[in-house]
Amino acid sequence: MEPFFTEKSIRLISFVGVLIVMGGWEVLFQRKKTVDAKPKRWLNNLGLVAIDNLILRFGFIMLPVTFASFAQSHNMGILNQLNLPIWADWIATIIIFDFIIYLQHILFHFVPILWRLHQVHHSDLDIDVTTAIRFHPIEIIISLFIKLTAVAAFGFPPNAVLLFEVLLNGTAMFNHANIYIPAFIDKFIRLLIVTPDMHRVHHSVIMEESNSNFGFNLSVWDRVCGTYRAQPAAGHDGMIIGLAYVKKPKSLIQLLIMPFMK
Repeated sequence: MEPFFTEKSIRLISFVGVLIVMGGWEVLFQRKKTVDAKPKRWLNNLGLVAIDNLILRFGFIMLPVTFASFAQSHNMGILNQLNLPIWADWIATIIIFDFIIYLQHILFHFVPILWRLHQVHHSDLDIDVTTAIRFHPIEIIISLFIKLTAVAAFGFPPNAVLLFEVLLNGTAMFNHANIYIPAFIDKFIRLLIVTPDMHRVHHSVIMEESNSNFGFNLSVWDRVCGTYRAQPAAGHDGMIIGLAYVKKPKSLIQLLIMPFMK
């Protein structure tokens, strides 16, 4: 019998748990008024993540965690050569992997062919917990190969990779959530991790604002690399979410073909 706590079950439980908590938080303490119908948006965004996961699970032999096990058994990567303590390997995994995802995010903004894919994420007219999972399948596939390359190069431990994947998904859903956090609390949280108010700036229709705050988990990269913007110019209540050239909500089919449209 397969053990209950497998990679799939851990990822599913954490995803559903964070979705429920953030969704409930949005209902009780909403931060910003919405302009689009939530049921239709949620159906489209959840539909995208379902398609993404089906492609990953049935289209690829190895995902990051299983590939990390393969790399470890074949002594691949820098960390497998250094013989550091386990805790040092885990910390290195979280920090290095997070910086790689930060750089990947910048690439998807500034390389035109990659932006065609990433615009699907930014085309949401509102930002809430489900925006965190609104990615085109091809972007997910490219991100997968970036992760596999990082695992091969650094030799991240399998369980540390699983922890990072769970953290990345959880913090992304947290910082996309349309939730209210008092400013004095937000100020301290964002010293370590990206908060909803910090990341919301990144979804502004103003290009200078959307090309800032690229972090998904740790907030340090934006500060160190000069891409940090504390607040939107119009304030969170006045700022407009989305893309200037997307005026109406997109259906699931429209989201899938969006990168290929003129």
